[in-house]
Amino acid sequence: MAAMNPLVRADALASLPNLVLLDARPDPAAYAAGHLHGAQHADLARHLSAVDDPRRGGRHPLPSIERWTQQLGAWGITPESNVVIYDDADASNAAARTWWMLRAAGHERAFVLDGGMRDLPLTSSSSAPAPAPPYPVTSWQLTTVDMPTVDRLRNDASWRVLDVRSRPRYRGETEPIDPIAGHIPGAINLPFAENMQNGRFKSPEELRAQYQSLFGDVPPERVIVHCGSGVTACHTLLALEAAGLRGAALYVGSWSEWCRNEEMPRATEV
Repeated sequence: MAAMNPLVRADALASLPNLVLLDARPDPAAYAAGHLHGAQHADLARHLSAVDDPRRGGRHPLPSIERWTQQLGAWGITPESNVVIYDDADASNAAARTWWMLRAAGHERAFVLDGGMRDLPLTSSSSAPAPAPPYPVTSWQLTTVDMPTVDRLRNDASWRVLDVRSRPRYRGETEPIDPIAGHIPGAINLPFAENMQNGRFKSPEELRAQYQSLFGDVPPERVIVHCGSGVTACHTLLALEAAGLRGAALYVGSWSEWCRNEEMPRATEV
């Protein structure tokens, strides 16, 4: 079966059967103040991560698959659901992360609202859909890699380790979140913001050309994507999917894990 376009426009929502809307903005107060009609809140801290020790998993490690499948059931999501996720940050915080976690649970019918919630009518009324059983999957279905794997592959010319943070953060000129500035030596940089144009994702053709130029002859299956804590990296994984370049891995711990481990090398040179 051909891969579905993971992006959907607002005017297509009415045509989707079994629709489940998720609002992935991190701030519960913002959701309570106004969200799309029927949307439930996917909270980055409560639903999309399970922080224990940032040195072992970073600031936003994945929850257990058991906890995630239970949450999908609580939202009423079944294999027949069309799930559309949005935020107010061009899908970077945290619609793309929610999308990736749905896909990683084997749910193909997961989409991100291209353009987000801008200019759409909002409501403050809450929604309580009928819960479903836990989603029927027992393991993550997409590739993730750990810190030792990134360390082993970061200087391998047949692989690409891609850092999607802003260029000043990559160069170590600033670090607003994590305790140490810099990047993983050997990693290349293309900020996730370059997936966008005028508030929407670039066309599949533009994205494909952008990433094929960056990766050269390295296939997407040999690409590892990371960011600060495994959230905005999913924005680039979404863009790669839209471009038809499936198979890249997510380093969930990302720089937030790497920089907290003193034995790991760090770089600021480009």
